[in-house]
Amino acid sequence: MASACSEDLPISPIDTTSVTESVNSSGSKSLSRSPSNSSIKEDRWPALIISKESRTGVRRVIKSRDPVMIERSNLVNISKLIVKELIETSLKYGRMLDSDSMPLQHFFIVLEHVLRHGLKPKKGLLGPKKELWDILQFVEKYTIEAQDITSSVRDLPTVRTHMGRARAWLRLALMQKKLADYLKILIDHKEDLLSEYFEPDALMMSDEAIVIMGLLVGLNVIDCNLCVKEEDLDCQQGVIDFSLYLRSSNQCSESSEDDLDHDNMTTVLDQKNYIEELNRHLNATVTNLQAKVETLTTTNALMKEDLAIAKNNILSLYDENTNLKKELGLDVNADRIDEGGGGGETGQTKKSETNSEVEELKVQLENERRQRQETEKELSLQISLKAEMEVAMKLLEKDIHEKQDTIVSLRRQLDDIKLINLEMYKKLQECESSLKHKTELITKLEAKTFAMTDTIQKMDEK
Repeated sequence: MASACSEDLPISPIDTTSVTESVNSSGSKSLSRSPSNSSIKEDRWPALIISKESRTGVRRVIKSRDPVMIERSNLVNISKLIVKELIETSLKYGRMLDSDSMPLQHFFIVLEHVLRHGLKPKKGLLGPKKELWDILQFVEKYTIEAQDITSSVRDLPTVRTHMGRARAWLRLALMQKKLADYLKILIDHKEDLLSEYFEPDALMMSDEAIVIMGLLVGLNVIDCNLCVKEEDLDCQQGVIDFSLYLRSSNQCSESSEDDLDHDNMTTVLDQKNYIEELNRHLNATVTNLQAKVETLTTTNALMKEDLAIAKNNILSLYDENTNLKKELGLDVNADRIDEGGGGGETGQTKKSETNSEVEELKVQLENERRQRQETEKELSLQISLKAEMEVAMKLLEKDIHEKQDTIVSLRRQLDDIKLINLEMYKKLQECESSLKHKTELITKLEAKTFAMTDTIQKMDEK
């Protein structure tokens, strides 16, 4: 892969243009001194007639460039080429790729180099080693969707090394179509998270990481079917064949035949994408309804508690009322006894005291009645609210059941569409095989006709 060494530095496309310009200028100077070399200038490559001064100038230009910046630009450029090739190959197979696809394997190799660019080495002999898997595990803290793939990668029996777990995590994230979102989360937290693991001039710490994230967004249109358990992810990955991506313009324009079922394939894929989007919206609405049901159940439980407290208050008020009535009856009887046995003045004073106490008790009784009426009103209001909550709960349950039925029907339609897609793909392969067979027969017949014409001409000459 692209690695910057101290002796031989890689040259980016920008450097090659500057080098060729300096070479051309130096070549023109040397040619102007000797007029006999004017014909050589037009036919030969200018690098063959460079003087010693121009070579030193080229070396100075190359050494002036930062090798880390060159390495970053090389990684970004090869990522663009591989993502472009990956999307083009996926269009040939109906936007579906498996683990046998060479551009997909090259993509994972380049992505691994991109994410490991500028990773800090371990501090000392006993210090912990900085691994890519440690960084990817932080994503589940910021999003719930990454918890499933992280836990499944931890439970994989075939993967034992940290690098193998990181490769499995990247493959599962691509199948989940969330690889760009997870990379965006890491880029957003690069100040507090990535700075501990990467060097300041690493690709993930630079602005070029946003370009990589934009390239990964374009891969959401591809459906990847990868079997992570069958791959040996702990071993070193393969080597990239750059001849597939450094093609000329004539080779890039492939002569693709017009497929009869191409329109049907695109419509089926569009229907599949529409059903997946509809399924996502339905899942979101179901989660919202479940949250509403939980809030309603909590409010219902709180209202039941308030109702029980109100009932207890009413019972206590009933007890206080009965006790007050009993005390009032005892006081009246005692006053009557005092009036019969005592004198006139003392009886009148006691009578006035008892009258004031009776009035106070009447006022308390009226207050208690008012409180009782208010509590009864609150009780009736709580009962009506409870009835409304039960009706709303029933409606929500009915809506949830209907949406679950629609989800089941949409999944069945998706399975049917997948079966139709497979049948159409099989028919397409059969048509291609029959077409190849017929073309072979035609070539054989043409050869026979040419042979017969030759024999006829020979016979006519005789």
